[in-house]
Amino acid sequence: MSAAPVVLKAEGLSKRFGGLLAVQNVSFTQFAGEVLAVIGPNGAGKTTLLNLLSGVYRPTAGRLHLLGQDVTDQSIEHRCHLGLGRAFQIVRPFPEMTVHENVTVGALFGKPGANLAQARDLAYDLLERTGLAAHADKAAHELTLLQDKRLEVARALATQPKVLLLDEVMAGLRPAEAQEAVQLVRSVQGSGISVLFIEHIMPVVRDLADRVVVMDQGQVIAEGTYREVTRNPQVVSAYLGTETELQA
Repeated sequence: MSAAPVVLKAEGLSKRFGGLLAVQNVSFTQFAGEVLAVIGPNGAGKTTLLNLLSGVYRPTAGRLHLLGQDVTDQSIEHRCHLGLGRAFQIVRPFPEMTVHENVTVGALFGKPGANLAQARDLAYDLLERTGLAAHADKAAHELTLLQDKRLEVARALATQPKVLLLDEVMAGLRPAEAQEAVQLVRSVQGSGISVLFIEHIMPVVRDLADRVVVMDQGQVIAEGTYREVTRNPQVVSAYLGTETELQA
């Protein structure tokens, strides 16, 4: 992966909320085509980090480069138009709009100057890719949880990202559903999109991640392949408590 171009580079990112230092001096690099996992116990700062990457929060310190551009002080919209997409853990589609209309909105927002006809066509293509074509005319509130998760990914893909952030998109899914979601993420990677995801389900991390960043108490405590980090004594101690559990 190191020979591939860098798509995302965090340098000393920190975020303070009053007296709480939620993210402290976090640095990592993601390469083109790579699936990078961020793991750690609850409260480790993972979602705060995603909010820093996507522009929801401005860092207290540090810099962020996206596709070669310094976007530290840039808006969510600028980052999206440059090529950063995000799917959220808590899915909030427009409930009374159809599935197709929800994805069309993402397509219209994602790139400046997009027209409605192009956005509709892209939305249909993405519904095919995410297995939702048969549900295109349903109201979003009629979907199952797995279908909701697919819709969230489709809406993020509609912005035509080069880097896609996924915040625990497997949460709440049954094992068979999680495996379907794994296949969806693999197809996203196969289309040339780099993926950074937060996840607690370790078999999913094992199956998907090219590399893993481990956080605890706002800091990066380890980085490497799944095999490397799950054999790191500091990770075992901080995360699940036993090496056997972490490798499950």
